[in-house]
Amino acid sequence: MKNIKAIIFDAYGTLFDVNSAAEKCKDKIGSKWENFSNYWRTTQLEYTWLRSLMKRHKDFWKITEDSLDKSMKVFNINPNMKSELLDLYKILSPYPEVKETLQLLKKKNYKLSILSNGTPSLLNELVSSNNLEVFDDIFSVEEVGIFKPDSKVYDIPVKKYKIEKSEVAFLSANTWDVSGGGNYGFNAIWVNRNNIIFDNLDYSPENQINNLKHLLDII
Repeated sequence: MKNIKAIIFDAYGTLFDVNSAAEKCKDKIGSKWENFSNYWRTTQLEYTWLRSLMKRHKDFWKITEDSLDKSMKVFNINPNMKSELLDLYKILSPYPEVKETLQLLKKKNYKLSILSNGTPSLLNELVSSNNLEVFDDIFSVEEVGIFKPDSKVYDIPVKKYKIEKSEVAFLSANTWDVSGGGNYGFNAIWVNRNNIIFDNLDYSPENQINNLKHLLDII
C-alpha cells in the first residue's frame, strides 16, 4: 500500500472490545452474558442508523444507554446493574495487540487518528484509561451531527489533514464501516477478528487482517 499519509482507526470493535463490559460482569449475568452483549451492540448500531435516517440525532453515549435499557429488559438483567455496565463501557479493554502495534506505527511517522461514532469525552477516556496516547487526533461524528457511514463523517480527517482520500488507510472491524469508508475512497482494511463473511455493499476490501499486528505487513 503506497502513498499513505494517515492511518485512521475505528474505535469500537476495532481497537476496543465492545464485549469487555459485559464480560467483566459475567459472574452476575450468567451464561447469557455474551448473547446479551451482542444484542446490546446490535441494538446500539441499529439506533445510530435509524436516527441518522430519521434525522433525530442523539449522541453515542445516550444511544448506548437507550440500547442498554432495551437489552436489559429483553434478557431480564437486574436493573441495578445498569450503572455498573455503563461505567465499564467507558473503559472498554483494548485488544491484546493494539498498544504495541500503535507504538510501532507511531515510529513510522504516519498521522494516527481515531474516527468514531463515540463522543469526544468517551473516546478521550477510552484512550487515557488504556494509556494509548499515541494519536495525533481523535475525531468524533459529533463534529457533523450524523453517524457513520454518512460521507460527512469520512470527510472530517480529509479536511483536517488536507490530503487525498487515497492517502488514507482506514481500519475497521465493522463490515458496514469498511464499506462506508471504501465507497468513500479510503484504502479500507477489514479487521476480521471473528472470521465472518463480508457484507454485499458495493465494496470489497483489498486487504483483510485478523488483528492489527498484520497491518505492519501491509503498510
